[in-house]
Amino acid sequence: MILNRLSHDFAFSDRILKAYFDKRPDLSDRDKAFILNIVQGVIRWRLRLDWIVGQFLSFPSKRLDPYILNILRMAVYQILFMDRVPEFAAVNEAVNQSKKKGRHIANTVNAILRNICRSKDKITFPDRRRDYIKFLSVFYSYPEWLVKNWLKELGKEETERLLNAGNSPPDITIRTNTSTTNRDALLSLLHAQGIDAAKTRYSPVGIVIKRLQRSIEDMALHRDGSFFIQDEASQLCSYILGPGPGDMILDMCAGLGVKSVHMAELIEKKGKIIALDINPKRLLMLAHASLRHNLDDIIHPVAGDALYASSLFNCFFDKVLIDAPCSGLGTISRHPDMKWTKTEKEIIELSGIQKRMLDVASKLLKKNGRMLYVTCTISREENEMVVESFLKEHPGFRLLNIGSEVAWLKDLVDKRGFFRTFPHIHGMDGFFCALFSK
Repeated sequence: MILNRLSHDFAFSDRILKAYFDKRPDLSDRDKAFILNIVQGVIRWRLRLDWIVGQFLSFPSKRLDPYILNILRMAVYQILFMDRVPEFAAVNEAVNQSKKKGRHIANTVNAILRNICRSKDKITFPDRRRDYIKFLSVFYSYPEWLVKNWLKELGKEETERLLNAGNSPPDITIRTNTSTTNRDALLSLLHAQGIDAAKTRYSPVGIVIKRLQRSIEDMALHRDGSFFIQDEASQLCSYILGPGPGDMILDMCAGLGVKSVHMAELIEKKGKIIALDINPKRLLMLAHASLRHNLDDIIHPVAGDALYASSLFNCFFDKVLIDAPCSGLGTISRHPDMKWTKTEKEIIELSGIQKRMLDVASKLLKKNGRMLYVTCTISREENEMVVESFLKEHPGFRLLNIGSEVAWLKDLVDKRGFFRTFPHIHGMDGFFCALFSK
């Protein structure tokens, strides 16, 4: 069972789901959508589901067999969140699954779930006035440490809106591959297939797809390279750095190279992009993508640790992109696993890595060159505080106001000149960008 594996394997659920679907090619799109809904729904609402189950137990929920607890979570999720699933069907399926642990266990599961069905309108949550943090944690299903951090940084109203937005599955956003087509033509092809698609508000090459009932990765248009799956906020990062024809660019944490490919399009295939990443498998996929899109003479994958990049290259770059490893807390709506896999301690550790990475990047930048620091998180410790620390230790750099440099994005730039997006305000992943000049 996927959820049982996720209980002890901290890989993203989408990776485990993909592996599960790949082994079962006979599954219909409808079946895949149903499984995806339940798996991500249980992960998203896990704390709230456990709280509800606990109200109908005569013993602590920690004593439940993890296998049985996941069965109860799935059933309660269907009962409370999935209107199209009849309650009796959810209960019967849970009872049948729990029979593997014995008939007495199945009888207990049956009794618990039937009691929940009868009393679902009487379910209570922690008192909002007496313990506001615990209420938000349980009701919206987030760890208490994260709720505390966001309340401190954003205040009550913004935090509650952010928590709510993180529980709403996002639309799919794609970026047009302008090397092969244009956005209007791609939109027409999508509409011809009956797909609800519209232009993004800010990105000039982005498209938002709503209510897609099949895997976007299986679409012919994706397989032939007409578009890349990329959130709008992520697309905008390349425009902020402003790569131009002839530039020598370093993408310090290239990953699968989505931004590298975008920058190759922006420099009109005139220049060079060094795509550095510590993971050779990701770079191999990037190399295949570059070859497929005739960018192999522009994008040059290099395997190596970004923290030691200054010893890997004996040249300087016009532009450097630091898409830093971060907590990813701005992508919770897309990756609900983030709620449970990240810790407060990890944020502190990541901020240290981010500071070191900026220091290394600064040594590789040409005079008058530009450097963009990017995270997909909302944490001040990984964003503003990292930038402040860098500027204090590097007087040869100055912070540029992104709103002044890229005027058409000024609505997404705060008073200090940082690019900031929030799921509950902008309908995008939570991103942060700081632009420096040497």
